[in-house]
Amino acid sequence: MSNQNYNENVNHSVILSPYDKTLVFIVIFLIITGLLAIFSAGAPKCIMQGTSSTYFVLRQFTWFILGFMAMIFLSKINYKIYNKYSLPFAWLIIVMLLFVCFKGTTVNGATRWLTIGPIQFQPSEASKLAVILLLASSFSKNINIFDKSQIKYFLPILIMIALIYKQPNLSMIIILGLSSLFMYFAAGGSLKIILTMIVLGISGVCLLIRSFQKQRIMIWLNPESDPYGAGYNIIQAMLAFVAGGFFGVGYGNSRQKLGWLPEGHTDFIYAVFAEEFGFLGCLIIIGLFLAFLQRGLIISGRCDDIFGKLLAGGITVSICLQAFINIAVSSSMIPATGVPLPFISYGGTSLFITMCMVGILLNISKQRIRKIV
Repeated sequence: MSNQNYNENVNHSVILSPYDKTLVFIVIFLIITGLLAIFSAGAPKCIMQGTSSTYFVLRQFTWFILGFMAMIFLSKINYKIYNKYSLPFAWLIIVMLLFVCFKGTTVNGATRWLTIGPIQFQPSEASKLAVILLLASSFSKNINIFDKSQIKYFLPILIMIALIYKQPNLSMIIILGLSSLFMYFAAGGSLKIILTMIVLGISGVCLLIRSFQKQRIMIWLNPESDPYGAGYNIIQAMLAFVAGGFFGVGYGNSRQKLGWLPEGHTDFIYAVFAEEFGFLGCLIIIGLFLAFLQRGLIISGRCDDIFGKLLAGGITVSICLQAFINIAVSSSMIPATGVPLPFISYGGTSLFITMCMVGILLNISKQRIRKIV
């Protein structure tokens, strides 16, 4: 048979390697830890509110089931299709953020939630995925951020940032900004432009800081100046770390969760975990997120196209960045923000969106190998 006839009869097929099982084990372990931590930290508050001690953990478990199904579904969809739908998805999130501005639910002075019957949804959580998709699509085509063709990608991002700032949610803006800088750097962006953006970003944050956020910074520097007011959570979180010592006081034995630490099942769940499992438990949690970071960056590095590389890298860094911000807040390394600990803090939207992001990451981890048959 001639080479020409042979080539005409050759079929190229694509086979997939298995998904990254190590990443799945890390995620499942974090979620199980989160469910146990929510039950322990949230039970006293449930009882004080007159509800079942399992109220928070059962709601979180429901979101876990929904998130798990979404993760499995997205892990089976070829990630390359998102390149086509990144812009429509971003505009959908913008519409939801606009609804928050006019019909949103206010909790603790922040209007971030949409309430539909018994369900509360936080669209700003989905903005993380929207921005990652937009930038992966943009930078995979053109790294020049000053090109006019980039406006259609950057305009939705600027609108989302403006709407999120109105809520207010400055911590989410910081996560979006840092994740964007990483993706630009990973795409081969100019170091000079990155440094300029960092300077402009810091300047912008300083200008955008409102009076109550300035107060948070001052209280963070000296919480003893208002021990029963603005500095209360910081002091109680520190007491939780001190009480935990190296091995902790044991699961379920935290005293700070008994009304002393008001947000013990959400923003400060890491402090309650530290009291019950000690320094050793804290190291395990940090180690799991570092392992997640390693697996995600390996998946990004092995991907055979730039869109997938940027998408995997953006998802990985966004999740881990949020985790380390929460850990830093709980341990008083940085001023208090309203950032949940991924997979662990109580919050259905955060868990659902994070698991959707993991589903996409798992699909990228399936190496696409061309096979001649």
